[in-house]
Amino acid sequence: MKVINVTRQTTLADKAEVADTAWSRLQGLLGRDSLPARHALIITQCRSIHMFFMKFPIDAVFVDRKDRVIGLVENIKPFCMSPYFLWASYVIELPAGTIRQTQTALKDSINLVGKD
Repeated sequence: MKVINVTRQTTLADKAEVADTAWSRLQGLLGRDSLPARHALIITQCRSIHMFFMKFPIDAVFVDRKDRVIGLVENIKPFCMSPYFLWASYVIELPAGTIRQTQTALKDSINLVGKD
């Protein structure tokens, strides 16, 4: 699946995995050494993330049910926690620097291409 920022006409990720079960959401990116460029993990039913036991920083884009960006956390480092975004439906975890590189901003519209 691809993750497109429709507002900015940029691609956040060419290859996105979805964590949509209790186990996959809990596991997230744990155990990985990195997240390759232009890859993402989409965690459903998520309003906040933690970076406990992670090995690398990431960017996190929190999105509501209307696929609008409602929260941005840049370069969140291992052993930190994100703020809680009450209206978030899912989060897109991306390599650190992706938010800045794609100029993603609050209220941008996100499209998940290839979503079931």
